[in-house]
Amino acid sequence: MSQKNETPVLILALLITAALLGGGFWWFTKRSAVDVGNLSKPTPSGSQPAPPDNSASSPPVNQTNQTAQSAGEGFAQVQNVPTGLFSYGGSTSFAPIRLSVDSAIQAARPEFKLRYVNPTSGSAGSGTGIKMLIDGKLDFAQSSRPILPQEYQQAQQRGFGLKEFAIAIDGLAVAVNPNLDIPGLTLDQLKSIYTGKITNWQEVGGPNMAIKPYTRPNEGGTVELFIEEVLGNEKFGTNVEFVPDTTTALRKLAANTGGIYFASAPEVVPQCSIKPLPLGSKAGEFVTPYQEPLVSPQECPPKRNQLNIAAFQNGQYPITRKLFVVVKQNGQREQQAGEAYSNFLQTQKGQELVSDMGFVRIR
Repeated sequence: MSQKNETPVLILALLITAALLGGGFWWFTKRSAVDVGNLSKPTPSGSQPAPPDNSASSPPVNQTNQTAQSAGEGFAQVQNVPTGLFSYGGSTSFAPIRLSVDSAIQAARPEFKLRYVNPTSGSAGSGTGIKMLIDGKLDFAQSSRPILPQEYQQAQQRGFGLKEFAIAIDGLAVAVNPNLDIPGLTLDQLKSIYTGKITNWQEVGGPNMAIKPYTRPNEGGTVELFIEEVLGNEKFGTNVEFVPDTTTALRKLAANTGGIYFASAPEVVPQCSIKPLPLGSKAGEFVTPYQEPLVSPQECPPKRNQLNIAAFQNGQYPITRKLFVVVKQNGQREQQAGEAYSNFLQTQKGQELVSDMGFVRIR
């Protein structure tokens, strides 16, 4: 065949090839657009989309968005964090938070240094911490009770305000010796024990044994809440022994079968040397501050009692309260530091760590 006859054939072949390539590219592009559109469409309520073939290696679009949102709730994303060393103190119920959460904050944000300050006189507690804040000895305070009206007034007399930021929910737990055989106590029975009206365990269904109640001094939010919510603002009985801290009280309980003590639930429930006691508003309606079944001292510490978070959260447990960060409202570095600390605790990361320490998340 001559070159003249071959030229039309070559041109026709090239045109056919180009047409095939163009059609394939158009089909592939159209198909890809349809697949992406299907992934982007919302799924009707109550149904789940069929996973694509590569679902094991590629997360769905909504899962990726949720992960990005969670990452944005870490300590690194908190803004307006001042640089320097800041003093804080107050509630002993915050001890687990100071141990875990505060160290994590400083590891993530080393420019924000924290220093816990004990009172120079008296015992550590919510009231003492707020007083130190008002007196200019702390940059912010930790409290297991709301700010009192007289504390607001004292701050105003100094030329600034106070504001509380809720960061967790806590419960009060009652502890006894592990060998004491008693199913639980009502709040009325607990009141009668601490006001001196009931002095023998036999009166509340226990053995014939004298009751020895222990408490910390009335300088903290835990004791103040107990006096208000349980005692109805009555005074402690003369048989109540005051101890400086929870550690001392737990040692006394371990050595005295008739002893009884109350404190923040995360301070009490996981301990091996005592037994947390179920409480109830009425007889026979006891709610445990721990997750059943009860872990015996013989099984502890390899196993420890875990807090009954659900009962604290839904209000079934009879004694709960909020934990607060108390911040000066003066437009100065103290306010900036206190608000930054509150923001750290209210992030996704902060709330996870608060929950890990046995408290109920506020959000």
